[in-house]
Amino acid sequence: MVRPCPMKYFLVLGCFFWCAAVISQFASIMVALFRLSQRGTNFAEHGEGVSVIRPLCGIENFIEDTLRSTFKLDYPCYEIIFCVADDHDPVISVVERLIKANHTISARLLIGNHPISANPKLNNLVKGWRAARYDWILMTDSNVLMPTDHLQRMLSAWRHDTGLVCSPPVGAAPSNFWAELECAFLNTYQARWQSFADGIGLGFAQGKAMLWRRELLDRAGGIEVLGSEIAEDAAATKAIRGLGLRVRVVGRPFAQPLGYRGMAEVWHRQLRWARLRRTTFKLFFIPELLTGAVTPLALTVAIAIAAGWPIAALVAPLLAAWYAAEALLAHRAGWQWSPLSIPAWMLRDALLPVLWVCAWLGNEFEWRGNAMSVADDDALLPFELAPQSTGTE
Repeated sequence: MVRPCPMKYFLVLGCFFWCAAVISQFASIMVALFRLSQRGTNFAEHGEGVSVIRPLCGIENFIEDTLRSTFKLDYPCYEIIFCVADDHDPVISVVERLIKANHTISARLLIGNHPISANPKLNNLVKGWRAARYDWILMTDSNVLMPTDHLQRMLSAWRHDTGLVCSPPVGAAPSNFWAELECAFLNTYQARWQSFADGIGLGFAQGKAMLWRRELLDRAGGIEVLGSEIAEDAAATKAIRGLGLRVRVVGRPFAQPLGYRGMAEVWHRQLRWARLRRTTFKLFFIPELLTGAVTPLALTVAIAIAAGWPIAALVAPLLAAWYAAEALLAHRAGWQWSPLSIPAWMLRDALLPVLWVCAWLGNEFEWRGNAMSVADDDALLPFELAPQSTGTE
């Protein structure tokens, strides 16, 4: 009796995972490119009023630019509600100056903290939600730059089966290599995969910018339901899916100017997001190990060695095609592109398996000065407030 060769099984299994990684990479880029060419609906032409709520905490890079952009929206009827938790926050003077300089725009500053959850950002937002004048409510972080057609683009993504429209952040204006690395994570990786998920009907929320219809969130349990998960965007995704509706993503996400970033700052932010994804959507987090170039590259080398093929002849074309496709997406989308982009993409891909492993090895993370931890059963463990921050990232 002839026994099957273990090497044969290895080659078959390796080829399977190689195909899964490579096909998903290029399919996601093709879907993202296709979505860039699509026009939205005319849903936004009704001109209903929109309440724009922006949570604030501290002075961030480009804070005056991002907040000033809120007053320049080319939309017939909207109001702005700025939310600050601490009445000693230095950002208050910036907001008051902008409101005074743009007195023709309806804008208010609300100060105070309303703890309805363990999520400091949500505790800061809740007063703005309750004070909102209109039924369309946009929650958008303070570090997002709002183009003049921001509201039209969000509304144009709405369909009759939609319960929430969101936008991932797209990194812009990096001033050093670590900020370039953050662009590599945000743009052609995270924004691309979020666009792909929406394209195949599995869209999920991203807390940077979320457009709600008030009655839909009320039907799901009110704004308090966003505190049912450690991250409000994960809770939003589950609440909307629970209504039998879809989360949709804008075709062209909005920029977040970065400026200077430190290496540790970028790492800790990505680790926090990885641990949150692992906690809130485990089944979708597991395949992340196949994303990035490391897995298919390692499989290519292993298969080449096992089959006796020349390694360089297989690795070089794979890497060239891999990053050329990513460069094409960045170029067509108008996202950050510089001589540092490819080194940043390669470093990002090298870090992705490390992040994936570290996400499983611990529950702790830091969120704007808050030392927090997540449990394996998706519950929030006791955490320290040091002191409590209520801003955005």
